[in-house]
Amino acid sequence: MPATLPRRLLAEFLGAMLLVTAVVGSGIMATTLSPHDGGLQLLENSTATVFALAVLILILGPVSGAHFNPVVTVAAWWTGRREPGALTGGDTVAYIAVQTVGAITGSVLANAMFGVSQGLSVKDRSDTHLWLGETIATAGLLLLIFALVRTGRGALAAPAVAAYIGAAYWFTSSTSFANPAITIGRAFTDTFAGISPGSVPGFVAAQIIGALIGLSLAAVLYPRPQSAAAFQTETPVPVAAVP
Repeated sequence: MPATLPRRLLAEFLGAMLLVTAVVGSGIMATTLSPHDGGLQLLENSTATVFALAVLILILGPVSGAHFNPVVTVAAWWTGRREPGALTGGDTVAYIAVQTVGAITGSVLANAMFGVSQGLSVKDRSDTHLWLGETIATAGLLLLIFALVRTGRGALAAPAVAAYIGAAYWFTSSTSFANPAITIGRAFTDTFAGISPGSVPGFVAAQIIGALIGLSLAAVLYPRPQSAAAFQTETPVPVAAVP
């Protein structure tokens, strides 16, 4: 039986909150433990994020689908809007609201745990190359999610999505926020993972563009849902070998 809307909203709130808590908290810990090594700080931050994201998807995915991300929610609504039992427009708005509030709460919680003063970030991240990084990061994320869904491999979402985000921390110039709610939430901490409020609109715009690109690629590559077995017969690489 599908979860009720209040249960799903609670799951989305908790997922966004705990994900930002993990991102911000591990960033604070990284700068404390490795104050003079930026590469090691990023490694520590990305490792904690990968593990936390995988666990959160496993815990909350059965309840809400573990979106934790407005562009994922909007994409899910748009692609499934004609299907019975799919997200409604009202559900979508509610998901985005609780994701955003959860993300802000996550920063506040991380600040409190580490004794960091509450406040907005002053870390400027406004530059064209960073926006390009966010576009690529978000496009890849949406393509991955819909590739899994449309080939019947949704069970791989936790390790696959976590692995992608972990990799994108390193191969994108922006360190792969890839999530408007998380971006807004990270504006509420003046720490390693923060982003100044003035930089948020550029990141969110790039994420929306990236989501449209990723969704378009998924529609071309996977025009209709298939079973995992069908996918295996149409690709030369066995599913088990896909990293």
